Amino acid sequence: MANFATETERRPWLPLPPWARGTLVTLSSIAVTMLGLLFVTFLIGRVMPIDPVLAIVGERATEEQYNAAYRELGLDRSLAVQFFYYVTDVLRGDFGTSLLTARDVSTDIARVFPATFELATIGIFFGCILGVPLGVIAAVRRGSWIDQIARVIALVGYSMPIFWLGLMGLLLFYGILGWVGGPGRQGIFYEDMIPSVTGMILLDSLIAGDWGAFRDAFSHIVLPAALLGYYSLAYISRMTRSFMLEQLSAEYVTTARVKGMSEWAVVWTHAFRNIRVQLITVIALSYANLLEGSVLTEIIFSWPGIGSYITTALLSADMNAVLGGTVVVGLVFICLNIFSDLLYKVFDPRSK
Repeated sequence: MANFATETERRPWLPLPPWARGTLVTLSSIAVTMLGLLFVTFLIGRVMPIDPVLAIVGERATEEQYNAAYRELGLDRSLAVQFFYYVTDVLRGDFGTSLLTARDVSTDIARVFPATFELATIGIFFGCILGVPLGVIAAVRRGSWIDQIARVIALVGYSMPIFWLGLMGLLLFYGILGWVGGPGRQGIFYEDMIPSVTGMILLDSLIAGDWGAFRDAFSHIVLPAALLGYYSLAYISRMTRSFMLEQLSAEYVTTARVKGMSEWAVVWTHAFRNIRVQLITVIALSYANLLEGSVLTEIIFSWPGIGSYITTALLSADMNAVLGGTVVVGLVFICLNIFSDLLYKVFDPRSK
């Protein structure tokens, strides 16, 4: 009698439930993406016209000192071996020592990243709570004065250099009106007075119960966060308007209106519900851009974040700090993509 093997016996991976297969695919994608990121940063460190040995020993070092440092850095090995050790070091959280601060790069990043995270989070909050409703209203009132204002706001947000807006904002709201605090995260009186628990001044001052420090920190963060929020608002409102216009012209919206549904229900229950997945992508990308692209804002407002840290390290030829910061920024993008995928499954049952 013929022995017919079942599909399950021939392909043993089939019994895995769908969620397990999806998890394996996601983890594999993350691993490949992370490996590609490390490979790119490794190549950047090798093709940059900066001699890492010379940056350590200085121009007056002897040939023996130069060769000793060259061997200690492992540059005498093949590129494949160097890449292997680079990957293992990064997986252990070891990015090397910063030439500028003489501390571990991972320690420096743990110190500066919360400042950028706090600034970008408040900025994207402003951008979302203002940009999404503005885009929806502009789409519903297409061609009206509200739509024209929304389009002008988006155009100015895209066209105006953020460093110019930052300088004008400091001049007006800090120098002339005195409504906000100046550059930096805190005033001189409150500087280093709040114990660092999370690295985020607003949250740490709340934990410490110091409302004076909280008000001072808020007065310093509100202007740069508002500028970043305006930058993201321009993008979010424009994309929201575009998505809503597409949905409002669909047949199911016309059918809902013919059935006598209220305009509020048509717009927010039907049309807006179908753009949530697209908005998740837009907001995630905007948030990632704020986390890694707020360099000019951090420099203008003397904000000790990761953007200014990478810039200062690059100008000082501190490649360990530059590569470490680049890897962290790339990891942030990966984490936001994973979080977006999880939200897709919540708002769109078809993706489960």
